[in-house]
Amino acid sequence: MLRHFGMSSGGDSGSTGPDLSRWTDIVDRHQHPEGEVTIGVVGKYVGLQDAYKSLNEALVHGGMAHRVKVNIRWIDAEIFEKDDAEIAAYLEPMHGILVPGGFGERGTEGKIASVRFARERRVPFFGICLGMQMACIEGARNLAGIAGAGSTEFGPSQEPVVGIITEWMTPEGLETRAAGGDLGGTMRLGAYEAQLSGNSHVAQIYEATVIQERHRHRYEVNVAYRERLENEGLVFSGMSPDGLLPEIVERPDHPWFIGVQFHPELKSRPFDPHPLFKGFIGAAVKQARLV
Repeated sequence: MLRHFGMSSGGDSGSTGPDLSRWTDIVDRHQHPEGEVTIGVVGKYVGLQDAYKSLNEALVHGGMAHRVKVNIRWIDAEIFEKDDAEIAAYLEPMHGILVPGGFGERGTEGKIASVRFARERRVPFFGICLGMQMACIEGARNLAGIAGAGSTEFGPSQEPVVGIITEWMTPEGLETRAAGGDLGGTMRLGAYEAQLSGNSHVAQIYEATVIQERHRHRYEVNVAYRERLENEGLVFSGMSPDGLLPEIVERPDHPWFIGVQFHPELKSRPFDPHPLFKGFIGAAVKQARLV
């Protein structure tokens, strides 16, 4: 190959060849872990795990950062809608619980039950996109006393803690959508900036107060419920620059409880694990030492 392109191998100049130390370190971390953790992913597409391929890889990257093997247990959220006793049986062995994104109502009550389990049992929790929305609905129902809390994605709601957005800012300007219009290709899609509270857990994780993450969704947590949710300990620690769209929620009184509206798994790399996945797996390692 080098001969074809007329390139020197570097041998004549005394070079010892390419520096593969980074690759060597990554392979060593992956093949020779010094521990392991088990993460329960409570989703609706678990029968087709390729649907969560990026999520799977990001969890592995987080494990590499701590030199641990990440055992992923794919759990169908609908199981928890049939029998409450199943929740403890499935989730008690987990060192961390992750509720990923998705579309539609199926499995959402099981996801909400998983959030409650993680909150009450103080198990590290990570909610992504729909997972963050379920965390807000769980807090609204079970702590803020908003019994009818729901999402308009699933039909009319008396208490729309989550609802479809009709306008939002993009780098190109204002995007709008009719509330009752055809959904079509209308999504908040691509990279958007978020501003983090300076004293928040996520600001410490990112080591920054301004971040940019990738989005793919139509529904948002309703900022009108912010005060009632924050009064019950669910802090809105990341917001869009205009202060209208919640990007991150967290519980400061919990060992590790974070929900994000975006998809951090899409930016994770083996050499550069996403800080949220690195933090989540780090919390799971601590949890594993407690049980």
